Amino acid sequence: AAVWQVDAATGAHRVFAGGLRNPVGMSWQPQTGALWVAVNERDEIGSDLVPDYMTSVRDGAFYGWPFSYYGQNVDARVQPQDASLVARAVAPDYALGAHTASLGLAFSKAGSLPAALTDGVFVGQHGSWNRKPLSGYKVIFVPFAAGVPAGPPVDVLTGFLTASGDAQGRPVGVTIDHLGGLLVADDVGNTVWR
Repeated sequence: AAVWQVDAATGAHRVFAGGLRNPVGMSWQPQTGALWVAVNERDEIGSDLVPDYMTSVRDGAFYGWPFSYYGQNVDARVQPQDASLVARAVAPDYALGAHTASLGLAFSKAGSLPAALTDGVFVGQHGSWNRKPLSGYKVIFVPFAAGVPAGPPVDVLTGFLTASGDAQGRPVGVTIDHLGGLLVADDVGNTVWR
């Protein structure tokens, strides 16, 4: 998969960055203007591989799919390999946990949120289908400083799983409303939370 750049005036397009498996939840980092994306990584390597991640998307960068994961970690299942692409694979900026299905991404801004949540990004984690124990099923906040991640994630919205592991909700999209509040789309509960 790739992120494409399209010229609004001419319609001309080009690959901006490649090697991203399932890039979703694109958002612009407010201080730097950098494009960030959440990426759902590959399956069937085990419960703890491969971590989903978020990363700034750099012009001309290659992120590994399908030949390698999380930088230059070769996926031996892929044949034939392309050593030249693996050699230039960029490691992502921030791991979000294996099989979290991180789909939504929204940078915070001053508004109705507490001060601790005003410099960073909210991530909607839809949740795993193939991990034991289950992971995701929540919204997290990753703090930023100087335009980059600066600390461990903080749980913001949880409680979507019952004690027996049944999903009562699964966060998908996250966005900030015009008053600065966090909105979360839940595609199991058919609800938008604020």
